[in-house]
Parts: sequence; structure tokens; C-alpha cells
Amino acid sequence: MNSINISLSESMKAFVEEQVAKGGYGSVSEYLQELISQDQKRKAQEYVEELLIEGLESGEAIEVSDEWWEQKRTNLIDKLHQGK
Repeated sequence: MNSINISLSESMKAFVEEQVAKGGYGSVSEYLQELISQDQKRKAQEYVEELLIEGLESGEAIEVSDEWWEQKRTNLIDKLHQGK
């Protein structure tokens, strides 16, 4: 695993150390990895939401039924088999 050095103010350092102690983290590194992981998940969720909104605004609405999904599955399976 690679390492990164960061500089923190004394108050931020104290806050991080307090979170490690209270949050059951084994180290500052574990705590920061968790924060980064949560941020990655949040950004991925935001991206998916942007794509969904873009899709909703992209054209005329259609009714989506079980039959519609079945046709989509069938078409996808056919395309996958054609590619082999």
C-alpha cells in the first residue's frame, strides 16, 4: 500500500485522533480510508443520479412494463450470442 503525508492544524489533528478513538478505528489511516471510501461512494451515487435525470429528460416518456423488460432482456441475450 502506498502512503501519503498530510499536514493538519492542531485542532484538526485532535479531531481526527478523537474520531479514531471514539469510532473504533485501529489507526488514523483506517479512519481516513473510510472517509475516502464514503466520498467515492457518494460521488458515484451523484453520477448515477445525474445519468438518471439525463435519461428522464432525454426524450418522450414510454410505458415500461414487464413485457418491455422481457423484450430488452431477450434483445440483450441475442446480441451477446451474436458476438460469440
